Amino acid sequence: MITHYTFGSLTFNHQTYTKDLIIILSKDGKEIINSSWWRKEGHLLQVEDLKEVWESQVEYLIIGTGSSGLMKVSPEVKEKAKQSGISLEEYPTSQAVKRFNELYTQKKSVAGAFHLTC
Repeated sequence: MITHYTFGSLTFNHQTYTKDLIIILSKDGKEIINSSWWRKEGHLLQVEDLKEVWESQVEYLIIGTGSSGLMKVSPEVKEKAKQSGISLEEYPTSQAVKRFNELYTQKKSVAGAFHLTC
């Protein structure tokens, strides 16, 4: 569970991260963390930026678009999620954290892709 988020910092399961990251809770309950996640283009999320999400076949993809919501999600990402049967939701990161935690505590298979700044 994410216990803290402020601009540039996120704490998940007692570990604090200061770089953008992806957290995945797979259908079998396995947790995967990519703590060195970065995008091909910093403020544009593209299909190839989410390879581990597509491979994990989660039910939900929660995207944290940054403190001010500056990161944009490409239409191709939305289409890929739809084709993969993944419910995609995007919010400024503080709201994305809340939504991710709701799904995480319900033991849903969920991926969170969090941009921690901007």
